[in-house]
Amino acid sequence: MNTIDYEQKGVVFNMQRYSVHDGPGIRTIVFLKGCPLHCRWCSNPESQRMLPNIMFEAAKCIGCGRCVQACKNGALSKQNRFFVDRTKCKTCGECVAVCPTGALTIKGKYMTVAEVVKELKKDAGAFRRSAGGVTISGGEGLVQHEFTTEILKACQAQGWSTAFETTGYADPKVSEEVFPYVNHTLLDIKSMNPTKHKEQTGVDNALILENARRIAELSQVTVRVPVIPGFNYSEEDIRAIGEFAKTLPHVDTVHLLPYHALGSNKYEMVGRTYEMETLENLKHSEVTGLAQIITDMGLSCVIGG
Repeated sequence: MNTIDYEQKGVVFNMQRYSVHDGPGIRTIVFLKGCPLHCRWCSNPESQRMLPNIMFEAAKCIGCGRCVQACKNGALSKQNRFFVDRTKCKTCGECVAVCPTGALTIKGKYMTVAEVVKELKKDAGAFRRSAGGVTISGGEGLVQHEFTTEILKACQAQGWSTAFETTGYADPKVSEEVFPYVNHTLLDIKSMNPTKHKEQTGVDNALILENARRIAELSQVTVRVPVIPGFNYSEEDIRAIGEFAKTLPHVDTVHLLPYHALGSNKYEMVGRTYEMETLENLKHSEVTGLAQIITDMGLSCVIGG
Protein backbone atom coordinates (compact mmCIF):
# COMPACT_ATOMS: atom_id res chain seq x y z
CA MET A 1 0.00 0.00 0.00
CA ASN A 2 1.32 3.45 -0.94
CA THR A 3 2.06 5.83 1.89
CA ILE A 4 0.91 9.42 1.46
CA ASP A 5 2.83 12.45 2.66
CA TYR A 6 -0.02 14.71 3.72
CA GLU A 7 2.45 17.37 4.90
CA GLN A 8 4.03 17.80 1.46
CA LYS A 9 3.64 21.47 0.45
CA GLY A 10 3.10 23.16 -2.88
CA VAL A 11 1.81 26.41 -4.37
CA VAL A 12 -1.85 26.47 -5.47
CA PHE A 13 -3.35 29.48 -7.25
CA ASN A 14 -6.96 28.40 -7.70
CA MET A 15 -9.50 25.64 -7.06
CA GLN A 16 -12.38 25.62 -9.53
CA ARG A 17 -15.48 23.63 -8.64
CA TYR A 18 -18.18 22.05 -10.82
CA SER A 19 -16.15 21.84 -14.03
CA VAL A 20 -17.54 19.56 -16.75
CA HIS A 21 -14.86 20.09 -19.42
CA ASP A 22 -11.73 18.74 -17.75
CA GLY A 23 -12.35 15.03 -17.46
CA PRO A 24 -15.42 12.82 -16.97
CA GLY A 25 -18.28 13.87 -14.69
CA ILE A 26 -18.29 16.88 -12.39
CA ARG A 27 -14.78 17.78 -11.33
CA THR A 28 -12.87 20.14 -9.10
CA ILE A 29 -9.74 21.53 -10.74
CA VAL A 30 -6.66 22.21 -8.62
CA PHE A 31 -4.51 24.80 -10.40
CA LEU A 32 -0.82 24.68 -9.48
CA LYS A 33 1.77 27.39 -10.04
CA GLY A 34 4.79 27.03 -12.30
CA CYS A 35 5.21 26.24 -16.00
CA PRO A 36 8.37 25.73 -18.11
CA LEU A 37 6.50 26.84 -21.24
CA HIS A 38 5.64 30.44 -22.06
CA CYS A 39 2.99 30.05 -24.74
CA ARG A 40 2.22 33.42 -26.28
CA TRP A 41 -1.55 32.76 -26.00
CA CYS A 42 -1.52 31.46 -22.41
CA SER A 43 -4.81 32.20 -20.62
CA ASN A 44 -3.23 31.97 -17.17
CA PRO A 45 -0.05 34.09 -17.22
CA GLU A 46 -0.22 34.29 -13.42
CA SER A 47 0.46 30.54 -13.36
CA GLN A 48 3.83 30.60 -15.10
CA ARG A 49 5.88 31.80 -12.12
CA MET A 50 5.94 29.12 -9.44
CA LEU A 51 6.05 31.53 -6.49
CA PRO A 52 3.04 33.62 -5.40
CA ASN A 53 2.78 36.97 -7.19
CA ILE A 54 0.93 40.25 -6.84
CA MET A 55 -1.77 41.14 -9.35
CA PHE A 56 -3.06 44.69 -9.86
CA GLU A 57 -6.46 45.36 -11.47
CA ALA A 58 -6.46 49.03 -12.41
CA ALA A 59 -10.24 49.18 -12.97
CA LYS A 60 -10.84 48.48 -9.29
CA CYS A 61 -8.34 51.03 -7.98
CA ILE A 62 -9.84 54.16 -6.38
CA GLY A 63 -6.47 55.86 -5.89
CA CYS A 64 -6.68 56.00 -2.09
CA GLY A 65 -2.93 55.52 -1.68
CA ARG A 66 -3.14 53.13 1.27
CA CYS A 67 -1.15 50.48 -0.55
CA VAL A 68 1.64 52.94 -1.41
CA GLN A 69 1.96 53.89 2.24
CA ALA A 70 1.93 50.24 3.34
CA CYS A 71 4.65 49.08 0.94
CA LYS A 72 8.00 49.11 2.75
CA ASN A 73 9.92 48.38 -0.45
CA GLY A 74 8.72 51.35 -2.54
CA ALA A 75 7.37 48.99 -5.19
CA LEU A 76 4.07 50.82 -5.82
CA SER A 77 3.69 54.05 -7.77
CA LYS A 78 1.42 55.54 -10.41
CA GLN A 79 4.65 56.37 -12.23
CA ASN A 80 5.35 52.66 -12.79
CA ARG A 81 4.04 51.37 -16.10
CA PHE A 82 2.06 48.57 -14.42
CA PHE A 83 1.85 50.29 -11.01
CA VAL A 84 3.82 47.48 -9.33
CA ASP A 85 7.61 47.50 -9.76
CA ARG A 86 8.22 43.77 -9.64
CA THR A 87 11.97 44.19 -9.23
CA LYS A 88 11.23 45.71 -5.81
CA CYS A 89 8.13 43.76 -4.78
CA LYS A 90 8.76 41.07 -2.15
CA THR A 91 5.17 39.71 -2.28
CA CYS A 92 4.79 40.39 1.44
CA GLY A 93 1.07 41.09 1.02
CA GLU A 94 0.99 44.30 3.08
CA CYS A 95 -0.53 46.21 0.15
CA VAL A 96 -3.18 43.55 -0.38
CA ALA A 97 -4.16 43.68 3.28
CA VAL A 98 -5.00 47.39 3.16
CA CYS A 99 -6.59 47.58 -0.31
CA PRO A 100 -10.32 48.32 0.24
CA THR A 101 -11.50 47.31 -3.26
CA GLY A 102 -9.53 44.17 -4.05
CA ALA A 103 -7.52 45.89 -6.78
CA LEU A 104 -4.44 44.21 -5.36
CA THR A 105 -4.46 40.44 -4.83
CA ILE A 106 -1.95 37.65 -4.32
CA LYS A 107 -2.16 34.71 -6.71
CA GLY A 108 -0.76 31.56 -5.20
CA LYS A 109 -0.56 30.24 -1.68
CA TYR A 110 1.31 27.43 -0.01
CA MET A 111 -0.88 24.48 0.92
CA THR A 112 -0.24 21.02 2.29
CA VAL A 113 -1.72 17.93 0.68
CA ALA A 114 -3.93 17.60 3.77
CA GLU A 115 -5.30 21.12 3.24
CA VAL A 116 -6.01 20.44 -0.43
CA VAL A 117 -7.82 17.19 0.37
CA LYS A 118 -9.85 18.92 3.08
CA GLU A 119 -11.16 21.37 0.45
CA LEU A 120 -11.80 18.61 -2.08
CA LYS A 121 -13.87 16.61 0.40
CA LYS A 122 -16.51 19.36 0.19
CA ASP A 123 -17.21 18.16 -3.36
CA ALA A 124 -17.12 14.41 -2.70
CA GLY A 125 -20.88 14.10 -3.15
CA ALA A 126 -20.72 15.64 -6.62
CA PHE A 127 -17.89 13.30 -7.56
CA ARG A 128 -19.89 10.28 -6.43
CA ARG A 129 -23.15 11.25 -8.14
CA SER A 130 -21.54 12.16 -11.49
CA ALA A 131 -18.64 9.68 -11.64
CA GLY A 132 -16.42 12.76 -11.55
CA GLY A 133 -13.35 13.58 -9.54
CA VAL A 134 -10.29 15.80 -9.30
CA THR A 135 -8.26 17.32 -12.13
CA ILE A 136 -4.77 18.75 -11.65
CA SER A 137 -4.03 21.71 -13.91
CA GLY A 138 -1.77 24.74 -13.97
CA GLY A 139 0.59 26.06 -14.93
CA GLU A 140 2.15 22.66 -15.29
CA GLY A 141 1.68 20.23 -12.42
CA LEU A 142 4.84 18.33 -13.35
CA VAL A 143 6.90 21.31 -12.12
CA GLN A 144 5.74 20.53 -8.57
CA HIS A 145 5.78 16.79 -9.20
CA GLU A 146 6.36 15.71 -5.58
CA PHE A 147 3.33 17.72 -4.44
CA THR A 148 1.27 16.59 -7.44
CA THR A 149 2.05 12.91 -6.83
CA GLU A 150 0.95 13.07 -3.21
CA ILE A 151 -2.31 14.86 -4.11
CA LEU A 152 -3.08 12.22 -6.73
CA LYS A 153 -2.31 9.39 -4.32
CA ALA A 154 -4.52 10.98 -1.67
CA CYS A 155 -7.37 11.40 -4.18
CA GLN A 156 -7.20 7.77 -5.22
CA ALA A 157 -7.15 6.75 -1.57
CA GLN A 158 -10.49 8.58 -1.25
CA GLY A 159 -11.84 6.66 -4.25
CA TRP A 160 -11.92 9.74 -6.50
CA SER A 161 -11.16 9.64 -10.21
CA THR A 162 -7.99 11.56 -11.08
CA ALA A 163 -7.27 13.54 -14.23
CA PHE A 164 -4.28 15.64 -15.19
CA GLU A 165 -4.00 18.49 -17.71
CA THR A 166 -0.38 18.63 -18.84
CA THR A 167 2.05 19.87 -21.46
CA GLY A 168 4.08 16.71 -20.94
CA TYR A 169 7.27 18.74 -20.57
CA ALA A 170 9.32 17.16 -17.77
CA ASP A 171 12.10 14.71 -17.06
CA PRO A 172 10.88 11.24 -18.14
CA LYS A 173 11.51 9.98 -14.61
CA VAL A 174 8.92 12.49 -13.38
CA SER A 175 6.31 11.08 -15.76
CA GLU A 176 6.97 7.58 -14.46
CA GLU A 177 6.51 8.88 -10.91
CA VAL A 178 3.26 10.80 -11.48
CA PHE A 179 1.15 9.04 -14.10
CA PRO A 180 0.62 5.68 -12.38
CA TYR A 181 -1.78 7.68 -10.17
CA VAL A 182 -3.66 9.32 -13.07
CA ASN A 183 -6.82 7.77 -14.54
CA HIS A 184 -7.20 10.21 -17.42
CA THR A 185 -4.68 12.59 -18.99
CA LEU A 186 -5.55 15.68 -21.03
CA LEU A 187 -2.32 16.08 -22.98
CA ASP A 188 -1.50 19.19 -24.99
CA ILE A 189 0.15 18.57 -28.36
CA LYS A 190 0.65 21.99 -29.87
CA SER A 191 2.76 21.27 -32.92
CA MET A 192 4.85 18.51 -34.47
CA ASN A 193 7.26 21.12 -35.86
CA PRO A 194 10.11 21.63 -33.35
CA THR A 195 11.15 25.05 -34.70
CA LYS A 196 7.64 26.50 -34.64
CA HIS A 197 7.02 24.95 -31.24
CA LYS A 198 10.08 26.60 -29.70
CA GLU A 199 9.30 29.97 -31.30
CA GLN A 200 5.80 30.07 -29.83
CA THR A 201 6.22 28.28 -26.49
CA GLY A 202 9.87 28.76 -25.58
CA VAL A 203 10.73 25.04 -25.59
CA ASP A 204 11.44 22.31 -28.13
CA ASN A 205 8.81 19.57 -28.50
CA ALA A 206 11.11 16.51 -28.50
CA LEU A 207 10.73 15.86 -24.77
CA ILE A 208 6.96 16.38 -24.97
CA LEU A 209 6.57 13.81 -27.74
CA GLU A 210 8.81 11.35 -25.89
CA ASN A 211 6.75 11.73 -22.74
CA ALA A 212 3.48 11.49 -24.70
CA ARG A 213 4.36 7.91 -25.59
CA ARG A 214 5.24 7.12 -22.00
CA ILE A 215 2.13 8.77 -20.56
CA ALA A 216 -0.13 6.94 -23.02
CA GLU A 217 1.23 3.64 -21.69
CA LEU A 218 0.27 4.61 -18.14
CA SER A 219 -3.04 6.46 -18.53
CA GLN A 220 -6.05 6.94 -20.77
CA VAL A 221 -5.21 10.02 -22.86
CA THR A 222 -7.17 12.72 -24.66
CA VAL A 223 -4.98 14.81 -26.94
CA ARG A 224 -5.75 18.51 -26.77
CA VAL A 225 -4.71 20.98 -29.45
CA PRO A 226 -4.99 24.74 -28.92
CA VAL A 227 -5.67 25.94 -32.47
CA ILE A 228 -3.81 29.21 -32.98
CA PRO A 229 -3.87 31.30 -36.19
CA GLY A 230 -0.37 31.83 -37.54
CA PHE A 231 0.92 28.82 -35.61
CA ASN A 232 -0.96 25.57 -36.20
CA TYR A 233 -4.24 26.66 -37.80
CA SER A 234 -3.74 24.61 -40.94
CA GLU A 235 -4.67 21.25 -42.39
CA GLU A 236 -0.99 20.27 -42.51
CA ASP A 237 -0.40 20.94 -38.82
CA ILE A 238 -3.59 19.28 -37.57
CA ARG A 239 -3.08 16.24 -39.81
CA ALA A 240 0.45 15.78 -38.44
CA ILE A 241 -0.83 15.91 -34.86
CA GLY A 242 -3.61 13.46 -35.69
CA GLU A 243 -1.16 11.03 -37.26
CA PHE A 244 0.98 11.18 -34.14
CA ALA A 245 -2.02 10.69 -31.87
CA LYS A 246 -2.94 7.53 -33.79
CA THR A 247 0.42 5.98 -32.87
CA LEU A 248 -0.26 6.33 -29.14
CA PRO A 249 -1.94 3.58 -27.11
CA HIS A 250 -5.08 4.46 -25.11
CA VAL A 251 -5.85 7.51 -27.29
CA ASP A 252 -9.16 7.67 -29.16
CA THR A 253 -10.16 11.33 -28.84
CA VAL A 254 -8.69 14.67 -29.90
CA HIS A 255 -10.00 18.02 -28.65
CA LEU A 256 -9.48 21.05 -30.88
CA LEU A 257 -9.53 24.21 -28.77
CA PRO A 258 -10.18 27.31 -30.93
CA TYR A 259 -8.07 30.34 -30.03
CA HIS A 260 -9.68 32.86 -27.69
CA ALA A 261 -8.38 35.95 -25.96
CA LEU A 262 -9.91 35.14 -22.57
CA GLY A 263 -7.30 35.92 -19.98
CA SER A 264 -5.59 38.61 -22.07
CA ASN A 265 -6.54 41.20 -19.42
CA LYS A 266 -4.47 39.30 -16.87
CA TYR A 267 -1.22 40.20 -18.59
CA GLU A 268 -1.36 43.83 -17.52
CA MET A 269 -2.35 42.66 -14.03
CA VAL A 270 0.93 40.70 -13.73
CA GLY A 271 3.01 43.45 -15.35
CA ARG A 272 3.28 42.07 -18.87
CA THR A 273 2.10 42.91 -22.38
CA TYR A 274 -0.18 40.52 -24.25
CA GLU A 275 1.48 39.70 -27.59
CA MET A 276 -1.57 38.35 -29.44
CA GLU A 277 -3.75 41.47 -29.46
CA THR A 278 -4.20 41.51 -33.25
CA LEU A 279 -5.69 37.99 -33.37
CA GLU A 280 -9.45 37.49 -33.45
CA ASN A 281 -11.15 34.60 -31.68
CA LEU A 282 -11.70 31.53 -33.83
CA LYS A 283 -15.32 30.51 -34.26
CA HIS A 284 -16.53 26.92 -33.95
CA SER A 285 -17.39 26.93 -37.66
CA GLU A 286 -13.84 27.90 -38.58
CA VAL A 287 -12.48 24.69 -37.05
CA THR A 288 -14.99 22.15 -38.36
CA GLY A 289 -12.88 21.38 -41.43
CA LEU A 290 -9.91 20.56 -39.22
CA ALA A 291 -12.10 18.37 -37.02
CA GLN A 292 -13.13 16.41 -40.11
CA ILE A 293 -9.48 15.63 -40.80
CA ILE A 294 -9.22 14.02 -37.37
CA THR A 295 -12.44 12.02 -37.69
CA ASP A 296 -11.39 10.79 -41.13
CA MET A 297 -8.41 9.21 -39.38
CA GLY A 298 -10.75 7.15 -37.23
CA LEU A 299 -10.38 9.26 -34.08
CA SER A 300 -13.18 11.00 -32.23
CA CYS A 301 -12.87 14.78 -32.39
CA VAL A 302 -14.47 17.40 -30.15
CA ILE A 303 -14.30 21.14 -30.82
CA GLY A 304 -13.79 22.77 -27.46
CA GLY A 305 -13.85 20.47 -24.46
